[in-house]
Amino acid sequence: MNDRALVKAQSGKRARVRSTPKGRQVDPRARDEVRALLKDQPRRRDLLIEYLHRIQDRYGHLSAVHLVALADEMKLAMTEVYEVATFYHHFDVVREGEAAPPAITVRVCDSISCEMAGAKDLLAKLPGILGKDVRVLHAPCIGRCETAPAAAVGQNPVPHASADKIAALVKTKALKHPAAAYIDYAAYRAKSGYALAKSCIGGEKKREDVIAVMENSGLRGLGGAGFPAGRKWKSVAAEPAPRLCAINIDEGEPGTFKDRWYLERDPHRFIEGALIAAWAVGIDEIYIYLRDEYHGCRAILEKELAALKADPPCRIPPIHLRRGAGAYICGEESAMIESIEGKRGMPRLRPPYVAQVGLFDRPTLEHNMETLHWVREILERGADWFASHGRNGRKGLRSFSVSGRVKKPGVHLAPAGITVNDLIAEYCSGMLEGHSFYGYLPGGASGGILPASMADIPLDFDTLNQYGCFIGSAAVVILSDKDRATTAARNLTKFFSEESCGQCTPCRVGTAKTLRLIEEKKWDQPLLKELSAAMMDASICGLGQAAPNPVLSVMKYFPNEVA
Repeated sequence: MNDRALVKAQSGKRARVRSTPKGRQVDPRARDEVRALLKDQPRRRDLLIEYLHRIQDRYGHLSAVHLVALADEMKLAMTEVYEVATFYHHFDVVREGEAAPPAITVRVCDSISCEMAGAKDLLAKLPGILGKDVRVLHAPCIGRCETAPAAAVGQNPVPHASADKIAALVKTKALKHPAAAYIDYAAYRAKSGYALAKSCIGGEKKREDVIAVMENSGLRGLGGAGFPAGRKWKSVAAEPAPRLCAINIDEGEPGTFKDRWYLERDPHRFIEGALIAAWAVGIDEIYIYLRDEYHGCRAILEKELAALKADPPCRIPPIHLRRGAGAYICGEESAMIESIEGKRGMPRLRPPYVAQVGLFDRPTLEHNMETLHWVREILERGADWFASHGRNGRKGLRSFSVSGRVKKPGVHLAPAGITVNDLIAEYCSGMLEGHSFYGYLPGGASGGILPASMADIPLDFDTLNQYGCFIGSAAVVILSDKDRATTAARNLTKFFSEESCGQCTPCRVGTAKTLRLIEEKKWDQPLLKELSAAMMDASICGLGQAAPNPVLSVMKYFPNEVA
């Protein structure tokens, strides 16, 4: 007698047999809808985020039945799909019994530059003007700080946003991103574009010579860390093949918009730089990770990469464009790699470093987009040309993203080592009328805050370290006498608290606790310093390590505001 028969005989009752397997069942209609969206695409794990985007783009949200169907189709556990979908800001997961979000979502940036330009008032007004059929959300930096306050209606950016301008967009349903004028593939080729890449890949140049020029130029990574580019090429090239390249265009640092500015004007310049880097290092495949806020840039890249692949000037490796989903943490290189692999964007513990064990566990050359943007020009003009620029003993050029209380905000290409005083006077046409220079952020949200009395420090890598600050991605936010450093610190700390991935306790708890402490009129400075030390010493990645910088700067350089 088998076990089931034995139980039946002993109990005198009929054994209960399940008619369906345990767990959620796949809805046939949802399965068909998911299959129609995925078509004949491979069901690989690393494409999970791409497929979540397809569902959300089609239906406006991610329903439970679609998540179950996607998990089944990709042969993944439901928990794996759900944890990824709920990690990213731009995915709207609708649980069973919940109502779907309105068809139109308006996101208003309330990061530092936009808050200074009136984002709070705009957020307060919009719900009453737009009504219940439009969802209004506050958003972290959307990379349009030079046009603050910035907003997005759907995926359509709204520069210098006002309630009337947004209401008109919503009414006319003009939700598509306007076409941008830029140098396309044909125009780029017509001006010797890809000739250098062709000569490299065709064997006319030697890898070691090209890497030597990059080293001698002094070009450093322009995403924030500042690691010498030539040295990175040499390091990754020494690792065993196959090797991969991951290009980081997830510039979510408040105050930063230089990558978008270049992408909207000359996208092939960085692509050619990537091809040259791939050849020099021995890269098998290239992955481009673009933040989801840059919808217009994504359309440009999709079109131009297709043109390049249809008529390549030389042999090119496979190039994959991957779409972020709204997570500042994915600007950190290992978190970006996790996201490309279709996972939550949580930073990895190091070592090993991504140059050794990176994307898909292969040695990976990780670069910021702007770093690659300079490769062609440096190789054509020579290392001495790039190094010849600079002031105050520094070498090179820097693309400063300048926003705040200046007459001419924007991306300003200036010599490395320029001071903020000179940057304002020579490139930004001075301060706004009626505003006096009061302070500045030399390196975006995490770079600290300095008073106007310290505006003669050269802006470059390593020059600000002794002051507890750094240049990062060269995002300079100018404050005036209408602002307060304490208000800026609260805005920045709120940003870090909301953008912490939550993986490590020092960052997850520390940013939230810091925000509560600095909301008080009088700051508990001993406790804040102790908390900051714990975050800087024990956080896994740069978010938690740098999050205390604004608060520490205010206590050090603006003591009268926190006493």
